[in-house]
Amino acid sequence: MTEVVQHRPPPASETADRGMSVLEPLEAPDVMKGRVLIVDDQPQNVMLLEKLLGVSRFTNVVGTTDPTQVVALCAAGEPDLLLLDLQMPEMDGFEVMQQLEPWIQGATRLPILVLTADSTRETRMRALSAGASDFLTKPFDTTEVVLRVKNLMLTRLLALELQNQNALLEQRVLERTLALEQARLEIVDRLALAAEYRDDATGEHGRRVGRLAALVARGLGLPADTVELIERAAPLHDVGKLAVPDEILLKPGKLTPDELEAMKLHTVVGGEILGRSRSELLRMSEEIALTHHEWWDGSGYPCGLEGEEIPLVGRIAALADVFDALTHRRPHRRAWPVAEALAEIERLRGRQFDPQVVDVFRRVLHDLDREG
Repeated sequence: MTEVVQHRPPPASETADRGMSVLEPLEAPDVMKGRVLIVDDQPQNVMLLEKLLGVSRFTNVVGTTDPTQVVALCAAGEPDLLLLDLQMPEMDGFEVMQQLEPWIQGATRLPILVLTADSTRETRMRALSAGASDFLTKPFDTTEVVLRVKNLMLTRLLALELQNQNALLEQRVLERTLALEQARLEIVDRLALAAEYRDDATGEHGRRVGRLAALVARGLGLPADTVELIERAAPLHDVGKLAVPDEILLKPGKLTPDELEAMKLHTVVGGEILGRSRSELLRMSEEIALTHHEWWDGSGYPCGLEGEEIPLVGRIAALADVFDALTHRRPHRRAWPVAEALAEIERLRGRQFDPQVVDVFRRVLHDLDREG
C-alpha cells in the first residue's frame, strides 16, 4: 500500500541526540513554513528526507511512495518544492514532470529538486529540459540536502510574495502609500540578491550593473523616471540563473555545447519569472532579462535580435553587465583593469554593443574618473 506521511518535527532533545545541525530559519520569508512534497518509491529514502528536514525545522513536509498520487496531492495543496526521484518502476520522474507541466510552466513555476543516482550529463540535460530546477545525487549528503532545499524554497517564496504584492497593489492602486511601495521595491531587491548569490559571493554585481546602467541612461538623455526604473530593473537581469544547476553555473572551465545551451536558457527563464506583470518596473525587468545577451550585429541570444530591434534598456544593461563582469574577479579569471575592459568594449563596438551606447559609456567613465 502507498504511504503518505504528514511530518511533524521531533522534539529538540531528539534532534540533539541525532547530532544533526539545525539551520536557523530565514527571517523573510520564512522558508521553514514552505510546503515540501517528497516522492520516492523507496520508503527509507522518504523517511530519511522527512527526518532530515524535520530536524532542520521544516514544518510542512509530506512524503509519498506512489508517484501516481503526485498530481492529486498538488491539486489538493500545491507544494512550494517537489523532491522527485527519477528512477521509479510504475511511473518514473520524467513522466511525473510531464504530468506536472501546468505547475512547472505556471506563473510561479514549481521548483523540482531531482533525486537520482544517475549523474550522467544526458540524464541531467533531459531532466532540465523536463523542468527540473536542481539535482541531489544519491547517496545524500545531509548538509547539501538542507542547503539546496532552502535555496530553492527561498526562490519560490520570494516569487510568490512578489506576485501577491503585485495583486495587492492592483487592488489598492488608489490607496498606495510610501511604505507599501518601499516594501515592493525591497522584494524586488531580495529577488535580485537571491539570483546574484548563486555566482557572486558579495551579491553586489546586480547593484553595480543597475547604477552603471542608470548613468548611461542619464547620459543618453532619458527621462529621470526612466533612469530610476532602469536602476531598479537592471539588477534583475540574471534572475533566470536561479534555474541553472551549480555544476554549470559555477564550472571553472569552458562549458560544453550542451551546458552552454542550458546556460543560455537563463534569459528565457528570467523572462518567465518576471513576465505577465502590470508593474512598469517588472515589465522593464522582463525586457532586460530577455535581451541583455542580444548582440548589435544579430549574433546574440535567445532571439537573434539585431540593431534597434533590441530594446534600448537591453542594450544599456548588456554593456553595463559585461563591463562590471570584466572589472571584478570571477572564480575562473582575474579582474581586468578598467583601461583593458574599456578597450574590450571599444573592440566590440558595433558588433556586440550599440555604438551610441558605447560612446556615452566612454563619456560616463571619463566623467567618473575626473570626479575621482
